[in-house]
Amino acid sequence: MWRRHRVPGTLALLALFTPLGGCGLAVNSVREGVENFRNSQLFHQGQHGELTDQELEWARTAWRYFENNYNSETGLTNMMDRYGVTSMWCVGDSLAALVAAEQLELIDKRRFDLRMSTLLGTLNRMDLFAGRVPNRLYDTASAKMVGYDNQPAEIGWSAIDLGRLLIWLSAVAGHYPEYGEYAQKAMLRWSFCDVIGACGGLYSGAAVADRIDLVQEGRLGYEEYAALGFASWGFNTARASSWEPYEQITLYGIDLPRDARDPRQTGTFAPVVSLPHLLAGLEFNWDRIRDTESSDARHSDAAWAQLAQKIYAVQEARWRNDRILTARTDNPLSAPPFFVYDAIHVAGYPWNTISDQGDVRNDLALVSSRAAFGLWALFKGDYSETLLKAVCTLNDPDRGWFEGRYEATGDHEKAISCTTNALVLEVLLYKSRGKLFKAPEQPTLLDLRASNVFVPPGRCLPAERRSCT
Repeated sequence: MWRRHRVPGTLALLALFTPLGGCGLAVNSVREGVENFRNSQLFHQGQHGELTDQELEWARTAWRYFENNYNSETGLTNMMDRYGVTSMWCVGDSLAALVAAEQLELIDKRRFDLRMSTLLGTLNRMDLFAGRVPNRLYDTASAKMVGYDNQPAEIGWSAIDLGRLLIWLSAVAGHYPEYGEYAQKAMLRWSFCDVIGACGGLYSGAAVADRIDLVQEGRLGYEEYAALGFASWGFNTARASSWEPYEQITLYGIDLPRDARDPRQTGTFAPVVSLPHLLAGLEFNWDRIRDTESSDARHSDAAWAQLAQKIYAVQEARWRNDRILTARTDNPLSAPPFFVYDAIHVAGYPWNTISDQGDVRNDLALVSSRAAFGLWALFKGDYSETLLKAVCTLNDPDRGWFEGRYEATGDHEKAISCTTNALVLEVLLYKSRGKLFKAPEQPTLLDLRASNVFVPPGRCLPAERRSCT
């Protein structure tokens, strides 16, 4: 199921780790040497190896969120602690968390099957926005579409959220072929005609009066990450996968790309944050979508790997130069404005924190738990260890992991979210097993359905799409 890296097994290599001494000492040293070699950065860029007792306890704390916020009738999980609404991004989180819980042996196969079957069943039955794609929000108890006030409503869809869900539907089909048919059937219910353009751009839809307004969705980072989900099912994602248009900003001598689209013209902010780059590393190892050969220390999408390295380096540089511990990404909060883009750069300024309405709230900047755990997992070094020490106690063992601590005061931000707890589980699974994504076996149900020229699905699937012009 998981990719294994072969370790050279020659006597010459073993001899490098064999000291002079008694036989028992020699054997133990050989074993330690081979294990150290296997776990070295020749094969793994980030953290790798068997989880410690402490790390297993961290995983149990994260899984407790999914135990507490799970609805057994629908298989859906609340997007925030004790708040009975979910998004398709959170459904992707839930699949990732469930895979991690099974692989880390936090749950047995029977419980895994019950949860996976219930969730996939709901995805195959639930109502779709305008009969096309999943709505932005659903009630977790009823699996009915709701609006932002948790009242019944069809409000539209998010292509970014759908991209994350597609990544994990595809990964479930890859790691667990026995569920592949049902994961693929859930996706085959959707119509992609308005979600992804012929040239691979991603579009959200919003219900406005009696029409649906389409808006290009995603900025550098999240757009490319979501594109991986669509690409994993065979869609052309050329436009969404491209870094263009971008411009360079320079912080502490580090040239960092940022999205060049002007929010004053587009109405959409373009924050530079950590999370999409961390997810691309944990799940794909910054590799091309079908790459299954390279080690975790090599990346077939070298440009993305270099960008992620800069995301880490610039936050470390702020600590080295200004002594401000920094792990920045977008985060929910427990009080108004309830959500911030806690950015490396946004709205024209570095180290800026804004609400989703654009209000500057630098007093709400966090050392983000999700960012700190992800940076620790992917980048070995003194700074990532320092980050982990700053957040490793930020949890309620009975509820899950907090969002972080405030840069200005050190106080805890005690909001508890689906995404942060899923990220902790992904991090620990990554340490244990390496990159998380695995493509489904070919041909898939999608391949067979789309190739039927006599009864095409008519949902703008890859085989049905017109050429890009």
